[in-house]
Amino acid sequence: MSDVLTDDTQLVQAAVGGDKEAFGRLVERYQDRVFNTLVRVLGSRDDARDIVQDAFVQAFVKLDSFRGDAKFYTWLYRIAMNLALSHRRRRRPTESLDMTKENVGEEPVAQQPTAAQELIERERAEQLQLALLKLNEEHRQILVLRELESFSYETISDILELPVGTVRSRLFRARIQLKEQLQALLPDEMTNKANPDRKGAGVE
Repeated sequence: MSDVLTDDTQLVQAAVGGDKEAFGRLVERYQDRVFNTLVRVLGSRDDARDIVQDAFVQAFVKLDSFRGDAKFYTWLYRIAMNLALSHRRRRRPTESLDMTKENVGEEPVAQQPTAAQELIERERAEQLQLALLKLNEEHRQILVLRELESFSYETISDILELPVGTVRSRLFRARIQLKEQLQALLPDEMTNKANPDRKGAGVE
């Protein structure tokens, strides 16, 4: 039956009716995307992998309570974000850049980059992740969902169960905090961006 179903709602209905293959299709559809989001939120691939598994287990157990008033992936992300938040509160945040490099792993890079370009892009990704981990949970979640996942304000509102106005105000504050963290980590690069005329200028 599930091989002819493509719509999330149909797959959920089939899964509730006992079609395990239908739920497997939902897992295949969203596990990588949720995993990538959780890596950013948690700063650890191992932790993200555990939370993804827990999220799908909870989703399966609670599937008959899914009423369809939100999209399935929004409901799934809500479960995953709540689990991630609980996990982060139980553990001390990762502060080490070396640990971040090990946990997050290599980032995808531009088309056929040179070795120097690849190194620069990887270092920037690592610094971004380290800066994200220095933010509190609510600001980090907002930034990841908006800036890295490109979710709409309305979708983020549904996932985090917050008013849209609160999402916007938290995002504004989160962007300011992230900029401050990046300025602390990359002061020279930020200074050059803020004062482009100084690049290449001779000493008078």
